[in-house]
Amino acid sequence: MHTIPAILKLDAGGLPVGWIRWQTAVVLYARDRVRWEAGEERFEIRGGTCALTGRQSKIEIGSIIAVSDRSKRFERGVPLLTNRTLFHRDQNLCLYCGHHFAVSQLTRDHVIPAARGGLTIWENCVTACRVCNQKKDSRTPEEASMPLLAVPYTPNLAEYLILQNRRILADQMAFLKGYSRKHARILPSAAH
Repeated sequence: MHTIPAILKLDAGGLPVGWIRWQTAVVLYARDRVRWEAGEERFEIRGGTCALTGRQSKIEIGSIIAVSDRSKRFERGVPLLTNRTLFHRDQNLCLYCGHHFAVSQLTRDHVIPAARGGLTIWENCVTACRVCNQKKDSRTPEEASMPLLAVPYTPNLAEYLILQNRRILADQMAFLKGYSRKHARILPSAAH
């Protein structure tokens, strides 16, 4: 069987909730919890053979499903800050020198240094290359004469779901972009 990507789960009202595995989606279909579908992609899942009929079971699932359950919506909290999602948010750019780097060459930098009480929150963390991070040291960008190229921000739910998944289908991306901020931050060096 080919690899099936993560399924985008919505609440019954159509707001994104998170990513689920196709196996979880099959259970939701079997329990009649899927209220509606969006998107164009569909996947056929084949199961075992029925002893009485000799037919193989199969179910078709959508790439985006709205579910009536007690899913906790993300909007009540702040998305988890990880290096992976931070680097994606900042497009693998050092927000001090503006160059693209491989993930192995990137670090998390606290704008207000942690040693000086800076918190590990989205608005205080940026992607930095190792050289710039060491050069900035335990100083603020102003003290180090290293101005930020963009303002750090907390991604909303749709943006976070985009950052979280490495293999998003076109219909899922189009759906999530409808919920992301209309004026996405454009990094100055992204225009090069």
